[in-house]
Amino acid sequence: MKSKKFVFILIFIISFSQIFAQKSLMKKNLINIGGEKVTVGDFLTVYKKNDVPSEEGEKTSLKDYLDLYINFRLKVREAEDLKMDTIKSFIHELKGYREQLAKPYFVDTSMSKALLKEAYNRMLKDVRASHILVMVGPDAAPEDTLKAYNKIVKIRKEIMAGKDFGDAAVEYSDDPSAKGQKEIPGKQRFRKGNRGDLGYFTVFNMIYPFETAAYNTPVGKISQPVRTKYGYHLIKVTDKRPAMGKAEVAHIFVALRPNATPEDSARKTEKIFNIYKKILNGMSFKDAVLKYSEDKGSARKGGKLSKFTSNRIVPEFVIAVDSLKVGEISKPVRTIYGWHIIKLLSIEHPGSFKKEAPNLKKRLAKDSRSHKSTEIVIARIKKNNKLKIFSKAKKEIFSAIDSTVLQRKFKADSLVDMKKPLMHLGKKYVFGKSKDKRQVWTQYDFAKYVQQKQRPQENMDKEMYLEKLFKQFVNDKCIAFEGKHLEEHYPDFKSVMEEYHDGILLFNLTDEKVWTKAVKDTVGLKKYFEQHRQDYQWKKRADATIYKIRNKADVEKAKTIIEKYKNDGEIAKVLNADSIHSVRIDPGKYEKGDNKYVDSVKWTPGLKKAMNSDVEDLTILVKIKMILPVSDKKLNEARGLVTADYQNYLGKKWIETLKQKYPVKVNEEVFNEMVKTEGGQ
Repeated sequence: MKSKKFVFILIFIISFSQIFAQKSLMKKNLINIGGEKVTVGDFLTVYKKNDVPSEEGEKTSLKDYLDLYINFRLKVREAEDLKMDTIKSFIHELKGYREQLAKPYFVDTSMSKALLKEAYNRMLKDVRASHILVMVGPDAAPEDTLKAYNKIVKIRKEIMAGKDFGDAAVEYSDDPSAKGQKEIPGKQRFRKGNRGDLGYFTVFNMIYPFETAAYNTPVGKISQPVRTKYGYHLIKVTDKRPAMGKAEVAHIFVALRPNATPEDSARKTEKIFNIYKKILNGMSFKDAVLKYSEDKGSARKGGKLSKFTSNRIVPEFVIAVDSLKVGEISKPVRTIYGWHIIKLLSIEHPGSFKKEAPNLKKRLAKDSRSHKSTEIVIARIKKNNKLKIFSKAKKEIFSAIDSTVLQRKFKADSLVDMKKPLMHLGKKYVFGKSKDKRQVWTQYDFAKYVQQKQRPQENMDKEMYLEKLFKQFVNDKCIAFEGKHLEEHYPDFKSVMEEYHDGILLFNLTDEKVWTKAVKDTVGLKKYFEQHRQDYQWKKRADATIYKIRNKADVEKAKTIIEKYKNDGEIAKVLNADSIHSVRIDPGKYEKGDNKYVDSVKWTPGLKKAMNSDVEDLTILVKIKMILPVSDKKLNEARGLVTADYQNYLGKKWIETLKQKYPVKVNEEVFNEMVKTEGGQ
């Protein structure tokens, strides 16, 4: 037993010693660049993050990467010494990147994933529901809110006791569509009320709390009161079915006014069923549309309607579409507008989660439900940073702000002397160490915020309005505070920001010292070219013309003309005069490898045997004019290559200069220890 214990302790000591030794190594100085020290940990962090294996799976050796890293640090050091990170354009560019990189830190990932999955699951269902609305604004006084709530509760009790939901909607609902609209000659048409029926809808069609209540309420049941920004709702779910998706139909329409007489109704019913019989007896749907449909707009298009989703069409259409296969024709369908015979042209059902997720994410970002994720983040910021609000100071500033705020006329300068602390975010934790990073906002800070955010308010209590603005004030300051200290809270964010900082500096300085300079320094470029002229030579070339003939019937005629005339200009004129327009002429000077057709023929003067393209319906002729020997290129013929080489030359000379300005020392002993620890790379 003692021996086992000894072995365990020994293994623990060895393991602990290895961990301690590794941590100790990470803190050792590896490089000194002009007095700037770089530890092993700093170097390895960059190496492991940025070194991507080659296609063969090989990684850059630590030695090779060390050289690259030193050159990188030299350039960044030079840019910082030149104060390039204080230039307005640099600060603005880095700020823009920071704003984009910071966004994920203000999203609760688990909530976002849950909302995305919820949205997709709801997308797979269409819900039909009716509602009763008792209106009350989101900023209503408590007594008005309570009054509206009590009213909706009373209505629900009546319905649960046996009152018809539709009757209750007509009697009580503040949604005007529930009630019918009487005809006033010359002013308004008769409109039949929907008795609270909203038809079918799916995810994102309704405000989020309403949508949630509808999806969570069983068919045939009535929800508890649901609060939205419009007021309180009762929701009765009448149907749930697999989502229709997006449908395209054509229809034959026979109009019937909502207040039609029984005689009119009977006559229109007889007409639509007679049309349907004709279709059953062999009349084409298209002919029936042109001859009988009373929707003249769609009749001109074969009865075709614009594509629609369930919330864009009357419920009867949704039910009819669900019963059809593409190409099938429905029996006559009655709606509030009249009678329809429907032909399903196409249907797009919701796709897989993977397919639908990108679009759902975009819609979520614009929808009110995305605030749930933000609320979780703000709550976390408040907790982690020990938010404290001073109630007495808050009460004082609320009293000092007068009712002009309700007319958007409040001026904060009148309260400039109110400097008591109103709130603060306190003790913060930075890399595991407690530091007091407290930031305080005063009463006057809130007054200035109110002046900026105030908007005209009708029938709203001043205290309630200020409470609303104060909540926004606290949340905005929490977000701003967290954004300011992201580097302290998240080492990975700090690391990324340092990379962007150094990367932008490196790009700007390299552009100035190498890339742009190589283009603008024409004297230096020419001098470099003259000194390295032997590096820019033409290999043996064929001065040749490629003729591509599209029309097979023109091949022999074209071949005869090409053999007879030497000059391509003359050949083009003769071809045009003979109305041969299917020949494309491509003259040029070609090295081996430049063109597969020139490569495939013998390099001797003359017109070569015709060949066919392997990818197009073309006949190819190649005419070799002469063979050009090896020769020097002119600068304008090699400018691209010369410029690239000159840039490399300038870059190397620049590094040599920087190494003289900032002497580089590598601790070889520490480097070898690092190589050994990292597996001998």
